[in-house]
Amino acid sequence: MGIIIQKFGGTSVADREKLFRAAKIITDAASAGSSVVAVVSAQGDTTDELLKKAAEIGPAPSKRELDALLATGESASSALLAMAVGELGFPAVSLAGWQMGVFTESVHGNAKILRIDTERILSELQKGNIVIAAGFQGTDARNDITTLGRGGSDTTAVALAAALHADACRIYKDVDGVYSADPRLEHGAKKYDVISYDEMLKLAQSGAQVLHIPCIELAKREKVVIEVLSTFEDKPGTVVK
Repeated sequence: MGIIIQKFGGTSVADREKLFRAAKIITDAASAGSSVVAVVSAQGDTTDELLKKAAEIGPAPSKRELDALLATGESASSALLAMAVGELGFPAVSLAGWQMGVFTESVHGNAKILRIDTERILSELQKGNIVIAAGFQGTDARNDITTLGRGGSDTTAVALAAALHADACRIYKDVDGVYSADPRLEHGAKKYDVISYDEMLKLAQSGAQVLHIPCIELAKREKVVIEVLSTFEDKPGTVVK
């Protein structure tokens, strides 16, 4: 089998138990013969906590320094998940944005990915390692750390799927797919088995937060098929294509 991308959101790696659940999903895919690149968000409310720490210093922090601070959330999460994968007996390596060649425009807080140099990732996969990639971050032409804005880790996953010509891009959430409305609020919400990029964009534009607009736009442009799945329930999700 080829390369698959698996992405885990903040709630999916929020504590030790959830980290090991994500690690089991990753190692099951590796055991089935896939080369796995797992993209992670910061744990739980880490990003909000880091923003609070910045606000304690001053009301208008430097955007450059804020990116340097916020990127630590995903870097910590990727290292912890790599440790968990290692504890399950599989070789893993965590990579920050700059290590895996994610190059962005020089915009802090909402940068767009310009290109990904896949050499390091492919080298690690060829060594037999599972790659745990820090989402949401990259570097610009000055080697400054940049972040990709809200939903940026999903965008990282789709960009990696395109750059690596991955066989699958699976985004794991705390919901089991895409619904016509929030199933926690509306009892009659309909779950989609398959949804088009354009329909998904409309949902996102009307406030649905399962996938964010830049991620969907990139998937449509690069023809990356996304599977939205639950981290916590083993059931079919929603295919976005």
